[in-house]
Amino acid sequence: MILDALNKGLITSFIDQSSYSEDIYQSKLVQNNYPSEKVINTFEGELEHCTRFWFTTAFLSMSGFNTLYSLLEDLQRRNIPGRILVSQYLNFTQPEALKRLKRFKNLEVCIDIESDLHAKTYVFEHKDHMSVLLGSSNLTANALNKNEELNIFIRALPQSKIMRDILLKKQTLFDAAQELTEEYLAQYSEIYQAQKQFVQKLPQQNIKLSSSITPNLMQQEALSSLEKLRKGNVSKALLISATGTGKTYLSAFDIRNFKAKSMLFIVHRENILIDAQQTFKNVFGADFKSAIFSGSNRDIAGYDNIFATIQSLSRDHHLTQFSPEAFDYIVIDESHRSGSASYLKILEYFKPKFLLGMTATPERSDGIDIFKAFDYNIAYEIRLKKAMECNLICPFHYFGISDLEIDGELIDDNTDFGHLISDERARKIKEASDKFGTDNGELRALVFCSSVKEAKELAGKMNLLGIQSIALSGENSTEQRTAAIESISSADNHRIEMIFTVDIFNEGIDIPEINQVIFLRATESSIIYVQQLGRGLRKTATKEYLTVIDFIGNYEKNFLIPMALFGDSSFNKDQLRKLVTSGGSLLPGASTIHFDEIAKEKIFASINNSNFQMKKDLVNDYKLLKIRLGRMPMMMDFLQTDLRDPLSFVNYAKSYYSFINPIEKITPTLNEYEEALLQFYALEINNTKRVLESLLLEKIIQSDEDVIQVETFQYEVKERYQISVSKDDVVSMLNNFNMVFNPTKYFKDHGAMSSLEIRNSYFFASNDLKKALKNSTFKKFLNDNVQYGISKYFKDFDIAKFNRGFVYYAKYGRKDVFRILNWEKNQNPQNVGGYLASKDKSNCPIFVTYHKADDISDSTKYEDKFIDPQHFQWMSKSKRKISSPDVQVILNAQQQGTLLPLFVKKDDDEGVDFYFIGFLNYIEGSAQETLMQTDAGPVSVVKIDFRINKPIENGLYKYLVNI
Repeated sequence: MILDALNKGLITSFIDQSSYSEDIYQSKLVQNNYPSEKVINTFEGELEHCTRFWFTTAFLSMSGFNTLYSLLEDLQRRNIPGRILVSQYLNFTQPEALKRLKRFKNLEVCIDIESDLHAKTYVFEHKDHMSVLLGSSNLTANALNKNEELNIFIRALPQSKIMRDILLKKQTLFDAAQELTEEYLAQYSEIYQAQKQFVQKLPQQNIKLSSSITPNLMQQEALSSLEKLRKGNVSKALLISATGTGKTYLSAFDIRNFKAKSMLFIVHRENILIDAQQTFKNVFGADFKSAIFSGSNRDIAGYDNIFATIQSLSRDHHLTQFSPEAFDYIVIDESHRSGSASYLKILEYFKPKFLLGMTATPERSDGIDIFKAFDYNIAYEIRLKKAMECNLICPFHYFGISDLEIDGELIDDNTDFGHLISDERARKIKEASDKFGTDNGELRALVFCSSVKEAKELAGKMNLLGIQSIALSGENSTEQRTAAIESISSADNHRIEMIFTVDIFNEGIDIPEINQVIFLRATESSIIYVQQLGRGLRKTATKEYLTVIDFIGNYEKNFLIPMALFGDSSFNKDQLRKLVTSGGSLLPGASTIHFDEIAKEKIFASINNSNFQMKKDLVNDYKLLKIRLGRMPMMMDFLQTDLRDPLSFVNYAKSYYSFINPIEKITPTLNEYEEALLQFYALEINNTKRVLESLLLEKIIQSDEDVIQVETFQYEVKERYQISVSKDDVVSMLNNFNMVFNPTKYFKDHGAMSSLEIRNSYFFASNDLKKALKNSTFKKFLNDNVQYGISKYFKDFDIAKFNRGFVYYAKYGRKDVFRILNWEKNQNPQNVGGYLASKDKSNCPIFVTYHKADDISDSTKYEDKFIDPQHFQWMSKSKRKISSPDVQVILNAQQQGTLLPLFVKKDDDEGVDFYFIGFLNYIEGSAQETLMQTDAGPVSVVKIDFRINKPIENGLYKYLVNI
């Protein structure tokens, strides 16, 4: 079997790309091409299923080690042996990475000292073949995730010439290398440090750099947007920008572009003023004259440029020292605070020519409208994910690990305080900090706790464990905080290494040298989480990455962790599960995310158990976006601002109109029939599972004549989206539009309505639909719903992942599946069971719940399972034999042209939708009759092995298979 598969893969890869072969056996180019692929994905897939491996690399860095960390841990747990050869070439490899690699008991680590080895070759042994990745990628985070890399990946038998040559060369290299020993590590560490210090001391006088500071890409785009707004006579704007992306520099650049003769820069903390003042000097030059207005510093005579704290400026006798027109340009830093009385006083008093607000987090939970102060003008928005894409912030390596267990149970929201500060937990924090380390081996950590008391107690215990620590809170003076920040930032051997805190570092405090952030608290807000994470994301010349350690307990709101890390606010459970299983492959840049299995399961449990459709939450999110826009938001507004998936409102109230009408009292109103029709379109037409109906409805709404030629529609969809529309698809669309397939309850009770008909190869809108479209409210909300359905479907659409109407690894309910397979009518789930063949035997969808509930009947506890990512073992319904008609349909599927799409969900906690895995092909001769034990005695079933048309992606495979 393997020989035939490799032969077919060889033909596809090197002779004829149109020749069919299984994807897994094809040779391919491996590169970093975010978001579709990263080099690390190949390592994940191969290491998950290999029986042994050999790596040869020129460079190994701590960032590379952290990228591979979860894989290495898993290999050690499964006792998969490996040999890794690293070169000392150019003394680039970091000794700390070698030291950590050496700790793995299943690994043999060797060093090439003399041959200037520059090869990057990664060999994987499998049960019946071998695979190899070779090319440009070293073991660094950038090479595995981000850099422009070119590698070739091939599979071959060990006796093939190419593999024999590779194995022989591999053996020669390993034979010439020496084993990594403690003695070597000690000597190499001295060499590495000496070279590092030498490079840092190299004279710079011969290097000519431009002394002027220029805007980065993000700042250029924001500056262009600000200029465009001003050309439209806009005098106020809000900049939304993640921590560390250069907001202060941007404001200085814009003031320079504006040619302001005077400016006022307002902050909420005095220690921010000096940094801001220095930033402006960097942009404007040493001749920039300015004064600080704060506390006892109020000598501003003769200065046109003022840096002030809101506390000092908002006092009446201070404020009236200035004329309302005193400043051409005013900047309000951290402007999400501008809803407070002191800020409102400032905003009402001054009349600048231009007002700029800057914040990373404009959303407020108290309902105060921050956007109104800036006339709802958003100059530019760059959240965490976009900042990562633009390489504006430091990459991070995140480790989500399970917190302390007490009597076999994880810490939760109600854990006794004594356990939070126990010696055992303190030791676990130290062990994790040591284990995951930092980019340069020097610890400068911020630790976020749930209370001031916890911070104080743990800081004290850390000091006893040998880590110089301090707890800081609002109780500490500005001088004490400044001293602690200066200490942790310094090169002093006796400096502070850990600062324990609760929330005083959420914003406004800049400590670029922080290289480790530890979370010891339950995540209650994704906004606060990102603020705290951002404390370590500011770049420096020497910081390679930030280490993030998150102690995850049994907390109700663990689902907020992936929302924060990936910048996802959709409240879509399937999307959150996908993000957690992706392992960071969906993150831009060189950042990585690792969850241990217990932590991962706690997050999945939180996602499953949380109700994301509580009315108060839906209303709150609706009002927040309304505040931001200054008007009634539509579904497309939610989609375009990457906020809650507006399908939540549809799922709650059957249509978006039905949800917001009680809030807004929309006019003209819809009658009962029109509202029911809008609900039908929202639930059955524009639900993003099949886009064809939405595309046709869009044309009908936009057409003046309500007539569309069928052939033209088919051609345009194929031309624009590369999606073919068959005659069967057209019939199915009509059945769906005309409520033959699945009428909603209203139309079951009142009679189905016809939306479309076909005459002489033309689509015609029905009179009922044309009449409804004359109501402006109906047309507005239907058009919005249609645009949402189309935009959502194509938002992350990849034609390579599209097959016969289904998108690989997207989720579908049984009803969606039958609709896409062009069944005339929806089927009762009880009649479907685990599978059902169509009358014409053109298809037989198979539905599998991978982990069955304990309380289901014994006769349905089928032992369906993945054999590996491309093979699936399945059981028929009970009381079946090989001769049973439904089994025969499946066994003869290939000859009869019957499609066997496979849909799998992990368990019933996921709801009613299944992941589309692929199409199954029966492996000849694998079918066997067997007996399944039940309470009523043994019953006959047929066990069948299938080959899936393409291997399931690794993250989803692990998620489905693991209990």
